[in-house]
Amino acid sequence: MKRVLLIILGLVVVALVGAAIWLWTPDRSRADLEALYLRSPADMTGIAGVQLHVRDEGPRDAPALVMLHGFGSSLHTWEAWAQALAGEYRIIRLDLPGAGLSPPDPTNDYTDARSIALIVALMDQRGVARATLIGNSLGGRIAWTFAAKHPERTDKLVLISPDGFASPGFEYGKAPDVPMALQAMQAMQYVLPKALLEMNLEPSYGDPSVLTPATVDRYHDLMLAPGARKALLGRMEQTVLVEPEPLLRSINAPVLLLWGEKDALIPFSNAADYTRNLSDSRLVSFPALGHVPHEEAPAESLAPLRAFLAERS
Repeated sequence: MKRVLLIILGLVVVALVGAAIWLWTPDRSRADLEALYLRSPADMTGIAGVQLHVRDEGPRDAPALVMLHGFGSSLHTWEAWAQALAGEYRIIRLDLPGAGLSPPDPTNDYTDARSIALIVALMDQRGVARATLIGNSLGGRIAWTFAAKHPERTDKLVLISPDGFASPGFEYGKAPDVPMALQAMQAMQYVLPKALLEMNLEPSYGDPSVLTPATVDRYHDLMLAPGARKALLGRMEQTVLVEPEPLLRSINAPVLLLWGEKDALIPFSNAADYTRNLSDSRLVSFPALGHVPHEEAPAESLAPLRAFLAERS
């Protein structure tokens, strides 16, 4: 009996090791990723001690738009909007440290304060005194915090299903308490099958059929950049929400809120929290869209943005 149990245990160990080897997802080389997703070596720039992937397009003397992506995303999420707007506006897109093609931050600081300091440094480097900030999800939280902290650098604000209000596991003033999510992120550093990532991307869309294989490939490839998964975990672990109401009430810049009513990540009902606390805001919702309307339906979501940008402040 003991021998049989040892044989069974041995088979289980072999099976587990085999499964781990089969599922193990190593990093991709920077050379491979840059060949696929880097438009020009000049788009990699040193700012405040960190390398950032930045695309700076459009007339240099045009009004500037700074676009901030969400958690696990990259500047490529804005491609359709950037192409449509670059004839009239200066479009500055960046990958936050440890996301897209931006390497991890050598300071290991992934707080919102660090991100905001990098945006200020980037604007200074590019000679941009003021800009309209456009942010989705995590990028939305960074954008409205930037506007509250730096009103002198903010023209207008566009928030697309922004993060920032407390939710289960994310309370004000403390590190996140979501053990399963953190454990999943820990495991993701070693195991990230493309099919599993696709399952996690689908809830971002009101219509998951719009999620193309090319988009899944891009998200998957860039999450396999060296150090990217560890940086994502660091960003989640270092997220400490502050009560948003005082900051939102201090914002005087005009604000456009864009929200998909089928958002499964940050509920559309949160839009009321923003409109209640912002002094100059307008809300445009999309009944059939989800968390990333700029990706899911770029033309439909671009129309209210164009109208808002054309308004005089």
